[in-house]
Amino acid sequence: MQGINKVGIFTSGGDAPGMNACIRSAVRTALHDGLSVMGIYHGYQGMIDRNFVEMNSRSVSNIIQLGGTILKTARCQDFQSPEGRKQAYENIRAAGIDALIAIGGDGTFTGAEVFSREHGIPVVCVPGTIDNDLYGTDFTLGYDTATNTVIEAIDKIRDTAASHDRLFFVEVMGRDSGCIALNAGIAGGAEAILLPEKETAIEALCDQLSLAANSNKSSTIVIVAEGEKNGGAYHVAREVKARFDFYDTKVTILGHLQRGGSPSSFDRVLASRLGFAAVRQLQAGETRIMVGIQGNKITSTPLTEALSNKTVKLEKDMLEMVKVLAI
Repeated sequence: MQGINKVGIFTSGGDAPGMNACIRSAVRTALHDGLSVMGIYHGYQGMIDRNFVEMNSRSVSNIIQLGGTILKTARCQDFQSPEGRKQAYENIRAAGIDALIAIGGDGTFTGAEVFSREHGIPVVCVPGTIDNDLYGTDFTLGYDTATNTVIEAIDKIRDTAASHDRLFFVEVMGRDSGCIALNAGIAGGAEAILLPEKETAIEALCDQLSLAANSNKSSTIVIVAEGEKNGGAYHVAREVKARFDFYDTKVTILGHLQRGGSPSSFDRVLASRLGFAAVRQLQAGETRIMVGIQGNKITSTPLTEALSNKTVKLEKDMLEMVKVLAI
């Protein structure tokens, strides 16, 4: 652990706003502390393909405001086998890399934990995913930006919904996590929100929509997380239309629009703090941990713990607020 001279940095999994700010912070912190830095392109695939580049302070100039990731990301089937991981290890050691910083979500963390355990290379992970679904941190990189992107879209949809007395179903990302749907829905004044963590029957949704219709609302918006149990926004819209034929029903799928864009101030600062912390934790001899933020304090969580507690509970009062504020 005390012999770290060169740190490899990579991003993996889905891109998230703030990844570039984190790369910038980690690179410059490492250089400041006298370490060399190697960027690994295309994540785990780049380790197998030996797609490495030496990084200096200018390598990360003018990227803090960019969405996506300058180091790219890719899926890697070969890394899932012991033989593939062995090849990756031999390649990074040949390049002089003796520690890793991984930025990504639970798939990235799983690969990093296995890789470090098998080959003994120190690794610190940074939570970079718009879903905000990792245990051990209040916020993940990209979540704030993605939520603001959804809110902006809801505001614009509300304009046309009110003009035509329409019912809009807006589907947002969140296969297993309803964080984006819940927070953006409350901030956007949605009349109902469907979440993966809480099964909502079509009948119960229709009861909520009846209240909205009877209160003479000029527009109605329902936020649907892509992983909710009824089958997604199009299916829910068809079921509701069959029960309320007087509604002019529309569906909007926001999709990958939520991944892009310049990171918010919050995500830039969080990314900078976590990139800085990742380098310092490696130098302190830590490995197989995730750096995160809890109550505005930077914390560390063992990867096994971060991965074994996958369910991030939503606040009960926020779930109740959806009904209360929709009257």
